Amino acid sequence: MTEDERQAYRWAESHTPNVTALNEPALLRAVLDGVAIKLDGTPRSPSVVMRWRKTFNTALEYAVERRLLTANPLKGIKWSATRTVRIIDRRTVANPTQARTIFNSLRDFENGQRLLAFFGCLYFAAMRSEEAAALRNENLDIPRTGWGLIHLERARPFAGRAWTNTGESRDERPLKHRENGETRPVPCPPELTRLLQEHIERYGVAADGRLFVGSRTREHLPTRTVTLAWARARGAALTPEAASSPLARTPYDLRHAAVSTWLAAGVPATQVAEWARHSVEVLFKIYAKCLDGEETRTRARVMAALGGPVTDVRQRSQ
Repeated sequence: MTEDERQAYRWAESHTPNVTALNEPALLRAVLDGVAIKLDGTPRSPSVVMRWRKTFNTALEYAVERRLLTANPLKGIKWSATRTVRIIDRRTVANPTQARTIFNSLRDFENGQRLLAFFGCLYFAAMRSEEAAALRNENLDIPRTGWGLIHLERARPFAGRAWTNTGESRDERPLKHRENGETRPVPCPPELTRLLQEHIERYGVAADGRLFVGSRTREHLPTRTVTLAWARARGAALTPEAASSPLARTPYDLRHAAVSTWLAAGVPATQVAEWARHSVEVLFKIYAKCLDGEETRTRARVMAALGGPVTDVRQRSQ
């Protein structure tokens, strides 16, 4: 142990209260409040807070097991982090015509063509990028043409080589909000079935069955490759005015578009929630009325019910 490490240990020992101090509700609440806030003062993600709270609870249970505490004080505290629900900016959500226009632009260059099915997974099946990056051939239950089913079971979020257990840029993890081994089935519409079949025929799969890998190393899928390909295709497909807008600015916006499209199509919210792995409450708070043009159609239906001219509604909503 170096002298710097000894000093750090001595500082921690002198500044750390005894574990029995956690029996004081005020201190316990201060710890929980600290878990919910980042160093810059902004709130942490609810999922991160929940995970850290579980870790803290496990430490307290261990303290009880070691007889350092007589009981877990956390069980006597009613506390919950402030929930922050981010409402999706409807300007970011592409409608089917806009999405397909960008997809057609992806076909014009090699990296775009290689990632066409990847972006299709985000748009047609509401996958997260890390879920599509982990997609394997064995997860596909699809015919040559028509509707199929995709069984999501793993995710490969990008963290960088310095932050993974394997030394690769992506580590395999369980699905978000799922326990290890849990799966999530998502629908595979005919258009996505075609994209996936074309991708496999043209590029094959990696040694471990993954569909989407880097073009050079055939290992992990570089995040930079994904973002650059999308930016290039989007810039070529959209008008300058649309390209400077928030419309489908990031690949993740395709997931928002998928969920919004399902809701606008009349798919029951409970089914959409299962496919997207959201609660129904979150769906209505975040995604409802996001789809571009949906407000116009809603106004038109109201005007038609009132017996007024539909064209006036469309002109005023432009």
